[in-house]
Amino acid sequence: MSYMNCDYWNRCRCCPCQQEDNCCGFKIIVRCPPGPTGPTGPTGPTGPTGPTGPTGPTPVACDIYVVNTNDNTVSVIDGATNTIIATIPVGSSPVYIKANPDTGLIYVTNRFDNTVSVIDGNTNSVIATIPVGDFPVDVGINPNTNLTYISNFASSTVSVIDGDTNSVIATIPTGSGPTGLTVNPNTNLIYTANQAADTVSVIDGTTNTVIATIPVGDVPLGVSVNPNTNLIYVTNSNDSTISVIDGNTNSVIATIPTEEAPEAVSVNPVTNLIYVPNEFNDTVSVIDGNTNSIIATIPVGNQPLYAAIDSNNNLIYVTNASDNTVSVIDGATNTVIDTIPVGNFPFGADILCS
Repeated sequence: MSYMNCDYWNRCRCCPCQQEDNCCGFKIIVRCPPGPTGPTGPTGPTGPTGPTGPTGPTPVACDIYVVNTNDNTVSVIDGATNTIIATIPVGSSPVYIKANPDTGLIYVTNRFDNTVSVIDGNTNSVIATIPVGDFPVDVGINPNTNLTYISNFASSTVSVIDGDTNSVIATIPTGSGPTGLTVNPNTNLIYTANQAADTVSVIDGTTNTVIATIPVGDVPLGVSVNPNTNLIYVTNSNDSTISVIDGNTNSVIATIPTEEAPEAVSVNPVTNLIYVPNEFNDTVSVIDGNTNSIIATIPVGNQPLYAAIDSNNNLIYVTNASDNTVSVIDGATNTVIDTIPVGNFPFGADILCS
């Protein structure tokens, strides 16, 4: 560092130190301004590498099964590539489908055959055809008991299928015109949305009897349960509302307005978000299960009927019946990230992960 030294005549110059020399007669009074910046020195050695961060989640391999009602087929979509890897012939006019994650078996209702097709998820082939009631519609499965439940719209009954024998072991009377059906495996209770009665029947899976009947809105079609919260969601198609039922009290605790003609309803128990396809608006409403309020409305294809939830990868697959497509929604961003062509008039769908 240099310093300013001055003599009697205020003639100053910079000196390399504070000591007076033969050119300076006075003590230092001010620092000199800095000189020009010198050249940059060589780069120092690289420091040690920091610890490796945590590994991100590995995507789970899943297949999506889509019922094509007018083709009498099921399309199988590879969730990793969003491409069709198989097409499976089933019965006449299939509508809904559910997979048992423990056995790898998939059950399809064929409403004009009054049968259920059983698909082996390992071979993607039909291994059994089971007669049930008149005009079977929806499917629900309790993996804990390996029992499958079928709502028979024209019979106003529910057929109970033993997954070990692929045979009907009970037939349960319900309200008039059961359409949607869901199972809470934690409580072993089954819920049917009775379209012609504007009610929901609650069935005890141990006794195969109806233990409660809950009034809801006008023309209930879809029903789904969040087993973690024990809340049941029912779409009232003519009301354009969702009834929220407390499974502990069997009473409606909230009614949520949606867009026009909500069809089915599906719950992601991991995020506690509920997805409702609105058939006449070509949208999907996203409901926050904590607040019972709509937090997003997502445009999809033409005439959306069902939303299948891949809770492992937070993806939602929406069947667009009049487009013959499936919209893939990213649950983190509530945006459509892909559109997959499938068969004619896709209706129900479900996920099977390995």
